[in-house]
Amino acid sequence: MTGDVAELPLTDEKKNLLTRRGFLLGSSAAVAGMAFYAGEIARHELSVITQTIAIERLPEAFEGMRIAQMSDIHFEEFTEPTFVARAIDYVNALKPDMAVLTGDFVSLGPLGRDFAEGAIYRCLDHLRELKCPAYGCMGNHDSILGAPVLKPIFARYGIPLLMNANLPIERLGQRLWLCGVGDYKTEKPDLDLTIPARPDGPVLLMCHAPDYADVVVAHPRGPLVDFMISGHTHGGQVRIPLLPPMHLPEGGQKYVEGLFRFGRMQLYVNKGIGTVGLPFRLNCPPEITLFTLKRA
Repeated sequence: MTGDVAELPLTDEKKNLLTRRGFLLGSSAAVAGMAFYAGEIARHELSVITQTIAIERLPEAFEGMRIAQMSDIHFEEFTEPTFVARAIDYVNALKPDMAVLTGDFVSLGPLGRDFAEGAIYRCLDHLRELKCPAYGCMGNHDSILGAPVLKPIFARYGIPLLMNANLPIERLGQRLWLCGVGDYKTEKPDLDLTIPARPDGPVLLMCHAPDYADVVVAHPRGPLVDFMISGHTHGGQVRIPLLPPMHLPEGGQKYVEGLFRFGRMQLYVNKGIGTVGLPFRLNCPPEITLFTLKRA
């Protein structure tokens, strides 16, 4: 028997099946596209944020001082060496007077301690290319190696790692004090050791976890701190419009990103360079911050 076969009309059940299939295929393609964008494009869209910090008793010699901040590098888990090198090129192009590196140079996992120990050397091989003096503090992920291991390694690369310690930064006979507190998750922070009792100049405090600001301002030496510089939160890392951040770490759930003021003390929270958990960023680009100090 020959001839054309008439097309049979689709039943409602078949129409629904095709509609569901089309929806699932479209949704899968959208998710895959979003994952590609977040993992390969947004994760590498480096931003430079400029911020003027007014300090009441800033000595004249430090008027206009420029300080670059890098944080949360998480080297090679998942931050590629080429991306770190590009970030350092950005910093050098800004020509800062000083750089502060506020912790989480490596990651706690999943690759383990042996990988992290190699990664810290490779990370510092890049950071030694900074064309200004650099100073660091530990983050919670750096505890996979620990302070006794990290401190001499950083010293070998000429980058002081300040943990419950301070040092004076001098210009034309005037001073400001740079401090670094021990990470609250992995060490015992000691503000009595960190903040000088009678500083003869402004006090800048590196502290990886920003929520520790509440402890600082309540401490007897808290009123001596002019500016606290933090990271840790990654700004939430993945920010879906109209929704809160998908994940914020302990110690970084209250002050997530940007500038905050606590009376005299100001706090800045940097969104970091790298990622943890998954190599994704969305509406939350990696950040280098450039601070310019001025007299209030």
